[in-house]
Amino acid sequence: MIQKATLTFLEALKYNNNKPWFDAHRKEYEAAREDFAGFVNNLIAAFGNTEPAILHLKAKDCMFRINRDVRFSKNKEPYKTNFGAYINAQGKKSITAGYYFHLEPGASFTGGGLWQPMPPELAKVRQEIDYSLPEFEKILRTKKFNDTYGGLSVEDGQILSRVPKGYEADNPAATYLKYKSFTALASLPDTELTTRSLLTTTTKAFQTLLPLITFLNRSISE
Repeated sequence: MIQKATLTFLEALKYNNNKPWFDAHRKEYEAAREDFAGFVNNLIAAFGNTEPAILHLKAKDCMFRINRDVRFSKNKEPYKTNFGAYINAQGKKSITAGYYFHLEPGASFTGGGLWQPMPPELAKVRQEIDYSLPEFEKILRTKKFNDTYGGLSVEDGQILSRVPKGYEADNPAATYLKYKSFTALASLPDTELTTRSLLTTTTKAFQTLLPLITFLNRSISE
């Protein structure tokens, strides 16, 4: 579970996104970050019973910095208003698919997948979907997957208007070949964030996602 004070800090940061305020509330930030790290460590341990490959990870290996990179952004606010952790056996900078937990008041979610892969990896995933469409669709059509995620995420700008070069327009896998990212996300209401059930909910969501992650990473490795 997440402490209410952590959510309170993030909510306050949203309306006071500047360095003087952050410096004045650094102790609250450090306590919130420690709280989030504790949850991530518990999540690694719990999901590690299903996916032992991640058990070597610590929260610090998965968590992102709260400082924003504003060099190429019109938004010059210095801090993110969320805590995020990417759980991947090969590290948070890996090109492979993994699991993600996002903590942000009013916009928290869990899930994962492969987001904006580079062209070589994207081509491999598309090829594997083309070769193994029945297997891929079986993963997406399971009741558990749909009950948890409702299908693959559909993001603006992440789907081509036509099938990529090298594939016919009437390819049976055309719908999925147009995707530029392969992710699945499940929203988490604020009311659940501070309950003991959060760890179980998130662990089960990751377990449901495991077949898709396995498929994507097999595509990349072959």
